[in-house]
Amino acid sequence: MTLQEQNAKRWANCHISSQMGPAFEKVANRLMAVPAKARYQSVEKITGVPWWFIAVVHEREASQNWNTQLGQGDPLNKKSVHVPKGRGPFKTWEDGAVDALVNCPPYAAKNKDWSVGGALAMLEKYNGLGYASKGVPSPYIWAGTDQYTQGKYIADGVYSPTAVDRQLGCAGLLKFMGVFKPGATTGAGPVIAAAGASGIWYYWQAFESHWVIYTLGLLTTSFIVDCLIYAYRNRKN
Repeated sequence: MTLQEQNAKRWANCHISSQMGPAFEKVANRLMAVPAKARYQSVEKITGVPWWFIAVVHEREASQNWNTQLGQGDPLNKKSVHVPKGRGPFKTWEDGAVDALVNCPPYAAKNKDWSVGGALAMLEKYNGLGYASKGVPSPYIWAGTDQYTQGKYIADGVYSPTAVDRQLGCAGLLKFMGVFKPGATTGAGPVIAAAGASGIWYYWQAFESHWVIYTLGLLTTSFIVDCLIYAYRNRKN
């Protein structure tokens, strides 16, 4: 099974608990805020890389810090010391982002497959294929979802099987951003998502996790309403 197929399968089986939903929603809304989205789209126009891909990379690499390089989160005004090393300094965040996407492996600007499997595979390549080589889900993609439990590179080339990545993964963020949902376009260009898509997804996840409770509550409410209507009619008669 290819990396694209593995990630597409995990995406199809991925669930986010109602406990994690608000955290994903908060960050997704921040990444989709008009000023931020405009900056991501300006880089998209130059590189052809979808703005939402750039946004989740920016979050993973630097918690959306605009004074860092997109390639690895190092300071924008200094040469980078982490992989990719020796990049910069750059005058603007946009300059650093274009360099990372065009001039550095895995050369995301050359990617032509922005389907769910293709995009997630490119995100995994962007972080490195160490997890894929071990046959484990990458927390860069899956942290915060039921597809990931533990295992993390705690430094370049240093893997801990017991460490847990607490940062939100790209897949959950993309779900809350409405990417790959019906009505959205996944190629380079704006993603068209229904208003409130992130909120709808959150409540669906909550229902899915607690459907028995919600169903019993609905049945109980219906029974009470029926009793009240019956009592009212008898009283009227």
